Amino acid sequence: MKRYQQVRSLEDLSYVARQSKHILTLFSGGVDSSYLLYKLSQTGCKVTALTVDLGDGVDADDLRHITGFFNVDLKIIDAREQFAREFIIPAIRANAQYMGIYPISSSLSRPLIARLAVEMAQTLGCDAILHTANQSQNSLRRLNGALSQLNFNGFIGSPYEYSAFSREEKIQALAQAGLPRFQARGISGDANIWVREYESGALDNPEDFMMPEALFKWTSCRSAQPDELLSVCFERGAPVAVNGQTLPLLTLIEHLNAVVGRHGIGRFSGLEHLEGGEKVLEVREAPAAMLLMAAFRHLETATLDAALLRQKLALEQTWVNEAIEGRWYGMLAASLAAFIRTSAEAVSGTVFFNLRSGVADLAAIKARDPLYLTDRDGWEKQIARVRGSRSLADLSPSLTPAYSLTA
Repeated sequence: MKRYQQVRSLEDLSYVARQSKHILTLFSGGVDSSYLLYKLSQTGCKVTALTVDLGDGVDADDLRHITGFFNVDLKIIDAREQFAREFIIPAIRANAQYMGIYPISSSLSRPLIARLAVEMAQTLGCDAILHTANQSQNSLRRLNGALSQLNFNGFIGSPYEYSAFSREEKIQALAQAGLPRFQARGISGDANIWVREYESGALDNPEDFMMPEALFKWTSCRSAQPDELLSVCFERGAPVAVNGQTLPLLTLIEHLNAVVGRHGIGRFSGLEHLEGGEKVLEVREAPAAMLLMAAFRHLETATLDAALLRQKLALEQTWVNEAIEGRWYGMLAASLAAFIRTSAEAVSGTVFFNLRSGVADLAAIKARDPLYLTDRDGWEKQIARVRGSRSLADLSPSLTPAYSLTA
């Protein structure tokens, strides 16, 4: 049974402000979330802005300047460790790529943001949780889906779902309110420690687009790099070391983004569907994600039975689909996650890559409990001896029927 009421327009926002004692709104410091604070400031309702740091850096002073301007409380949560441990590890094990094209990102981050928002709302006594996703952003169904599955008892949603304003209109309104700090931008971005994603603006038309090199961070190749051998070690399905050096998970991911990215490895482009079936172009860079998922795939192929792998391959895209459709906290997602988590327990070992410009070539696989052969000729001879001895045993007199030749 639904315990929440949906917010979909600015008209809904006015109603919510009259009904609510305290509103929690997700806040990034961008135009959309700042414009929402501006509209809420006109209602007189108590508002708290929540920022969740997932690894792309948070300028706390900048955020405080904006929230202070609108007399709004600001809460900042560092959720990088949680994100890496609870969402990135499952994504590695599930080879979480949309249609096998590129690593998923907001499908992983939005469920965590929603959970932290619910926890904060309960702590503060908020009776509404708002965000700023619109109909052309898949975060709309991911945030709404997670908030509803988490059984938040209050108002949830985005006033931009049905009330559409251009970026320029929002910038102008904020400037007139006394906050002339925002500038027009042709491309929108969303980033965390796993993926940096770009869309809209200059990327609107898949038939003719160009990604400005300056927007890339990890994979921006300023000079040619020599080839580099790199190894990643896994323990029970989780990465634990790079080049033999044990690293905390968050440090390991950040390190791989830098090392793998400097070879220009980990850029992706592809289409993603909206809720109504329309497709939009997205460009991403994710060097650590690319390498870690490739390494895990090689290692699980080396250690898991072929029949198990076939079933896992069939279920991976179902896992991905539940995530991208905003059903992270559903029963099907939990069941799939349990299967994938259990199979990953047997995956331990080290994978080696040779990094060169734009490519990570597999160099070696060293599994702890491998099913692969390391000496095929020796194996052939051994098998021949074993099977040959069985054949002789089958032909021995004691195993053949006796026949009586009587007159």
